[in-house]
Parts: sequence; structure tokens; C-alpha cells
Amino acid sequence: MFNKISSSAAGVKQQAVTRWQDFRSDLSDSNRWFKAALFAILIYLLVALVLGIVWSFEPDGFDVREAAQLEAKTQTDGRVIGATTTAALITVVDTLLNKTGGYLSNDIAPPGVWLDNIPNWEYGVIIQVRDFTKAMREAFSRSQSQSTEDKDLALAEPRFNFDSRSWILPKTESEYAGGVKHLRSYLMRLSDPERQDAQFYTRADNLNYWLRTVDTRLGSLSQRLSASVGQRRLNTDLAGSPGASQSTETPAELVVKTSWFEIDDIFFEARGSAWALIHLLKAIEVDFADVLEKKNARVSLQQIIRELEGTQQPIRSPLILNGTGFGLWANHSLVMANYISRANAAIVDLRDLLSRG
Repeated sequence: MFNKISSSAAGVKQQAVTRWQDFRSDLSDSNRWFKAALFAILIYLLVALVLGIVWSFEPDGFDVREAAQLEAKTQTDGRVIGATTTAALITVVDTLLNKTGGYLSNDIAPPGVWLDNIPNWEYGVIIQVRDFTKAMREAFSRSQSQSTEDKDLALAEPRFNFDSRSWILPKTESEYAGGVKHLRSYLMRLSDPERQDAQFYTRADNLNYWLRTVDTRLGSLSQRLSASVGQRRLNTDLAGSPGASQSTETPAELVVKTSWFEIDDIFFEARGSAWALIHLLKAIEVDFADVLEKKNARVSLQQIIRELEGTQQPIRSPLILNGTGFGLWANHSLVMANYISRANAAIVDLRDLLSRG
């Protein structure tokens, strides 16, 4: 009897030892899988960090005349009116979609989802693309207000007005690429001397139409950039408008200050807008050469480009700083606002020159 009890106890003990060994083996296997998964995640995050840094570099500029030669498949030097401007617009959108890292505003996974500087830069670019495509549809391609709009430009404009953050069904890139396809179709017809169904009219009033939109865009950017330090502003909404009124009353004095979390967003939006405008204005200088010479306005346009090129200087600081106006630390927003405001003032002068008989 005693031997049976001893044998039974030994068996139970052996089973317990076996189970413990099995448990330790399973735990060891789990630890190995956990360590492997953790290592994989760390490698992924490290790669994403490196890619995020690389993708944060803004694209370089391009030569608008070379872009026209590549897009129009001809050695155009401005003889095909509108080819340089249209090709510049196409290349701006192509750069937006195909730069290092591609289009990032609608990314939902690292590293794109972590980045905000380049997506805001992209937003600044697409705003200028939308405004310019609208001007091409409503002004540059039409001889008068009662003329028919171009079929390709009528299809391109709504494509560029698609949601800039849509990632599926449809995704933003496919819509913008569709807009580029219609622009290329328009450029192909424009460059074909056998076809007369696509035109580009270089008139002073057409150029003034687009510059009026640019004027308001830059004015808004300048105000938003300047508000980085906070300002008390007098309400001038109805100044100089006798008998005018507005929907709701507003205070006579306003305190305007950009949130600390939005300062770099506005900065890079302005930088993207200026990048796109530089190329569009350089193309305008080619296609509207005769108009600018007649109005003695070429140097005014070149001054606008010069001011906007100042916004593209390399950023030496790892952060967009928000120091006070005359404080110890720099205020990058105020520096950007200075260039934008000077360009805006030059646009006002250019519009005045163009409107004169």
C-alpha cells in the first residue's frame, strides 16, 4: 500500500515537473516571438523616421522654358502663345505628386501621417494651382465673356478642387492626375497649328484678372503670418465705403494672434504658395512678354518674382521660431510676412500699370 502511494506521488511530481518544463518552454517561445515583434517594430519606426526626414525636404525649382519644350514636344521659345504657362502649371502639379515621398497630405500611415510641414506646403501649392486653373478656364482661354469655355479646362478645374486629404474612393492623387491629363490635352491642341479649338489670349485684362486673386491670397497670408506675435488691430472692414454695412457687428478693435500650434503650418503654406507662384509668374513673363513691354511692366513682374524667391531661402533652424518682434529669438513668420507683403505691394503696382490705357 505504501509503495503504491509512493509511486502515485512520484507520478504526480513527474507530471508537475513536465508541466512546468512545458510552461517554461512555451514562455520562452512567447518571449522569442515578443522580442522578434518588438525588434521589427523598432526597425520599422527607425526606417519611418529616416524616411520622414528625407520626405520633409522641399523639391527644387525648375526652368519653365525647358518644361514647355518637354511638355509641348517642340522647341518652343514662346512662339506658341500659352504653351510655357500651361506647361509650367502641369510641371507644378507633377512635382507636387511625384516629389520625394510622393503626395503626403492624405497619408494614413507612418511616416507620412506624422508629417505636417510638407502637407501644408502641398496645400499652399494646390491653392495656387486651383486659382490659376480657374483663371485659365474663365479668362486666358476665352476671347470675351460670352465665348465658350475650353472643354479640357472645364474638366481640369473641378479635379484640382477635389478634397486634398482623400485617401481612397477616389484618392486625391488620381483626381489631380486626371486634371493634369486634361491640361496636357489642352496643351496638345494649343500647340497644334492645324487646330483652332484651343486658344490662349495674352491680354492685360486677363492677366489682371488672375493677379487680383493672387493679391487677395498674399494679403491673407501676410496677415496670418504677422499675427504670430499677436496684434491689436483696428477694424477697417468698412473703411472708405460710405453707406456700406455688414451682416453682424464686430468690435472696433480686434486682438489677433495665431495659435502656437499653427505657426509652422501657416509658414509652410506660405512657402508652398510662393514656390508655385514663382514658376507661374516666370511663365507669364514669357507668354505675356509683348503686353508687359507695351505697359513697361516687365521690371515690376521681375521684382515680384525677386521678392518671392526670398521666401525660398534655406531654413537654418530645426524649428520655426516664434520670437517677439524685437526679441532675442528670431520670428520666422515675420520674415516670411515681410517678403510676402513686399511681393503683394509690387502686385498692386503691376495691376495699376496693366489697367492703364
